Amino acid sequence: MLYSTYGRSYNVIVVISEGSGEDMQLLKDRIIKDGQVIGTGIVKVDSFLNHQIDVGLIWEIGKEFARRFHGLPVNKILTIESSGIAVACATAMHMGNLPVVFAKKTTPSTMTDGYYTTECISFTKGTVSSVIVSKKYLTKADNLLIIDDFLAHGEAALSLANLAGQAGATVSGIGAVIEKAFQGGGEKLKQKGYRVESLAVITSIQDDHITFK
Repeated sequence: MLYSTYGRSYNVIVVISEGSGEDMQLLKDRIIKDGQVIGTGIVKVDSFLNHQIDVGLIWEIGKEFARRFHGLPVNKILTIESSGIAVACATAMHMGNLPVVFAKKTTPSTMTDGYYTTECISFTKGTVSSVIVSKKYLTKADNLLIIDDFLAHGEAALSLANLAGQAGATVSGIGAVIEKAFQGGGEKLKQKGYRVESLAVITSIQDDHITFK
């Protein structure tokens, strides 16, 4: 079954197709209503996810991540500043108020006890930056769930997994709010053995059309 609608503000036709796997229609509907397509690779969702935040929606997203990763021995959530923090915190609350650690993109003067660091490529911004986590907050005793807002080429998730590896921690799963499957990051992570759960999977963006799995 296929149906289409027009985005409220941007006159963008969005096509949703039925597919296999878990479904979070609430999120897909919000992308239809308020998302903006830019070119063939970018979906702008800053009105509710990564600039202005719809707290009620984030709460439901966290609940869904907790449901999907239920039963895993996760004791900490790892994300990257800044767009992943709100989603990670909502997920942590639904998983029993777990601590959340976010990788920083700059080294604060207060971080004096040593840290893990790696490079992270941003294809959207065309930049390479260093990300860091204090050694106090990642250890070999940690069983981590990595959470982020977007999964595109997989570079942010791989950078976080690299930090976890430096600490000797275990990565039990990786969750993304929105995955752009056509950019290959999800498959790359799965091929490396990671469990990946994405709440809204976009399979293509073409002629202002978004197609969901």
